[in-house]
Amino acid sequence: MMQGLVTCVLILGLVSPCFCRWNVATKHSYHVMNNVGTKNTFNMMNYGAHGDGISDDSQALLTAWKSTCEAQGEATLVIPPNQTFMVKDINLSGPCTATNIDIQIQGKIVAPDMGSWGRDKLTLITISNVNGLTIEGTEGLIDGHGSTWWKNCPTCTRPKLLSFHACNNLVVSYLKIMNSPRAHISVNGCENVTFSHININAPSDSPNTDGIDISASKNIFIRDSTIATGDDCIAINGGSSFINATRVACGPGHGISIGSLGKNGAHEIVEEIYVQNCSFTNTTNGARIKTWPGGSGYARKITFEEITLVGAGNPIIIDQYYGTNSPKFF
Repeated sequence: MMQGLVTCVLILGLVSPCFCRWNVATKHSYHVMNNVGTKNTFNMMNYGAHGDGISDDSQALLTAWKSTCEAQGEATLVIPPNQTFMVKDINLSGPCTATNIDIQIQGKIVAPDMGSWGRDKLTLITISNVNGLTIEGTEGLIDGHGSTWWKNCPTCTRPKLLSFHACNNLVVSYLKIMNSPRAHISVNGCENVTFSHININAPSDSPNTDGIDISASKNIFIRDSTIATGDDCIAINGGSSFINATRVACGPGHGISIGSLGKNGAHEIVEEIYVQNCSFTNTTNGARIKTWPGGSGYARKITFEEITLVGAGNPIIIDQYYGTNSPKFF
């Protein structure tokens, strides 16, 4: 049973083994203005984008991506400043010929209204099977316009904003993302990923708007970021290991959570989680582990240290009866 197999370490203000030995990808950031006019720089506006926030610019982004992905050597995709691009159901997929790709989000990307989403309603932008990718937000923003979803469809399947699948050696920095109908960022099947200076924002009463969801991934580093949502700031799910969150300001939200794990009797494992120098302000939880009864597997080698809690309802909570009305274990 999952409830018999949870082991963890919750340390506040103590020393633990250094997480920096883990092999997490890092890159130096280059501003697109230094690349304007070069052969391998591809600007959405040159592919028929309107940038008025009303017209559907999905095809322009997809066509610009195709040119970027098929370029020789390093390539840059530009989403230019002072423009607003409405897109939907985007899939930027690889593998690519380009050795390294830099996406510069300098303008604003917005989701359509609730009635204009595609049939599947899964994700606004999915990036899959692209290795060596850098995304720089600079002055850019992704806005999911989730308020109509939260109000009119609180229990239905709502879309995420940005999903990464099977992307290794990924670096995302200075990205602002807000008001997702559901989770803001999803990471699945990825290795060696760095998120830094990420700003995620949604109202405290917005349902299931997780900041960053991680599953089946390894060597994920989240640092120097602010996450304010209506659900988990960071959720670390089954198959994930060597996850580091450092200097993350969480709140409002449900804290940094391991799980939930073991739903419907599933066998799931999570290990080597290190949360350091993070703050939780007006959150329902701080350090949290949640498992369903009847599942199997383990959650182990989990460290929270140098944690600041202000107005947190459950500073430390281990809930081994998640999804039931049974008492919680603290």
